[in-house]
Amino acid sequence: MKKIFYLLLIFSLVLIPNKSYASYKVMAQGSNQDLYLNGKNQNTVGFNIDDYNYYRLRDLASILKTENFNFSLWGDHKEIVVTMYTQYENDGSQKVINKVGDKKTALKKDMTLVLVKNEKTIRQEISVYNIDGYNYFKLRDIGGILGFDVDYNEKENQAHIYTRTYQVPEMDPTGKVVLGNERLLEEYSHLINGKNVGLITNQTGIDSKGVRTVDKLYDYPGAKLMAVYSPEHGLDGLIKAGEYVESYMDTRLNLPVYSLYGKTREPSQDMLKNIDVLIFDIQDIGSRTYTYVSTLNYAMKAAKKAGINIIVLDRPNPLGGQIVEGFMLEDKYATFVGVDNTPMAHGMTVGELAKFYNRKIWADLSVIEMKNYTRSMIWQDTKLTFKQTSPNIPDVVSAFNYMATGIGDGTGLGQGYKFAWVGSESLKSEEFAKVLNSYNLPGVRFIPEDNKGRGGVRLAITDYKKYNPQKTGTYILATANLLGEIKIPREIDGVIPMFEKIHGSDKMGNALLQKLSPEEIVELYQDDLQEFMKVREKYLIYK
Repeated sequence: MKKIFYLLLIFSLVLIPNKSYASYKVMAQGSNQDLYLNGKNQNTVGFNIDDYNYYRLRDLASILKTENFNFSLWGDHKEIVVTMYTQYENDGSQKVINKVGDKKTALKKDMTLVLVKNEKTIRQEISVYNIDGYNYFKLRDIGGILGFDVDYNEKENQAHIYTRTYQVPEMDPTGKVVLGNERLLEEYSHLINGKNVGLITNQTGIDSKGVRTVDKLYDYPGAKLMAVYSPEHGLDGLIKAGEYVESYMDTRLNLPVYSLYGKTREPSQDMLKNIDVLIFDIQDIGSRTYTYVSTLNYAMKAAKKAGINIIVLDRPNPLGGQIVEGFMLEDKYATFVGVDNTPMAHGMTVGELAKFYNRKIWADLSVIEMKNYTRSMIWQDTKLTFKQTSPNIPDVVSAFNYMATGIGDGTGLGQGYKFAWVGSESLKSEEFAKVLNSYNLPGVRFIPEDNKGRGGVRLAITDYKKYNPQKTGTYILATANLLGEIKIPREIDGVIPMFEKIHGSDKMGNALLQKLSPEEIVELYQDDLQEFMKVREKYLIYK
């Protein structure tokens, strides 16, 4: 009820123009100075008063949350309360669009700003200007109070906001990537101190020394671990793909381990009973179809319903952050092997995916970022040890080949040797390899090899940085369709086959029915990829 009360205050007090206070008038002009956040133009116009820029707090909250710099606000014409680490929600009803050069009367007044941060409350007097009934704050003043940096580029006529998490972190002497779970208890303990915690994890939820996050939280005196939640393959990652995982009681920890791949895939409100904050720590492999990121999406929705914070402990995308490839998932085909509108290879970390998902969910989300990680890194650059993510992904080679050989469900074209081989009964190994090698796809060669009566090829990765698994998979699928006789699964009586669920639409199936070449199929999704890249940009954390 308190949360509802505060939300009512936001809309009933802060946003209602109030002209009953004493003030003096000055002229404000719509600023022609572009506002940048961490190097990105925000297309937000504030007001220039006496050569200083002024903005509404709610506008700053809206743009800063895209960089995971969160605060919410409420109050009246005398006092405003700002709470850090809770995300500002805006239904758009109070949107104000200012124009460059607009001249407005500004009424100066003094207010009290109450800052709630790190469980401490700080009261501070601050001068603001009221324009058209809305309070505008000096950018540099509010940056100093809330904790972001402000700079100006006079030559380019730009104002710049830099969140301090954006600054390039001090490099670890070893250059090893520092995982989100290695920063939680040392730098971000305020997010869980004094709270009951739930942890979504599996065997990959370890730090660079191999210590499980579940054990760290269990032993941490500042918070209480109440429950563990496991995805597909179970807490130990040993259950076969597609098999239901049962909930049970862990006798060593004396904690319930709730299955999120059994009777329910979204944590129920009963599972979240007495939980104050939900933590996600699982290693993904960079494919839309890998169900761990679907579990993340469902968990965010459950946390939103429960009114609790969800924290994502970020981890590398093994394929790096630069490969974006494949058909976009359409809404009709959203399932547990594809929960949102991304291409098959999305090029995001789980933390970035969480921010992307949150454009629709609006959960109270915090992402604990990695240190020493950049978009150009593949797994081998991180200096981390790869932990088996599932029974068929025992190593990083399998992770790289997953989208190359595992996308033919129902066609008769199947994978083998942990995604290192692909073929079918209708193919001749030598011919298949010869045609695939003629494409000169970067970073991979194809070795002819029969396997259990099927003709096919073994993939030999020659350059991991140049290798594009999903594009390679499209070439493999299209070539098999041209050389052999593969089935094209189609929707019948409203039943969507797994093949179309995996590819996120019926476009791949239609292309194969038309006997299109690999190059023609790749060309089909280029426009959608470019559009996705534009949407994705504001949710990226790493440069």
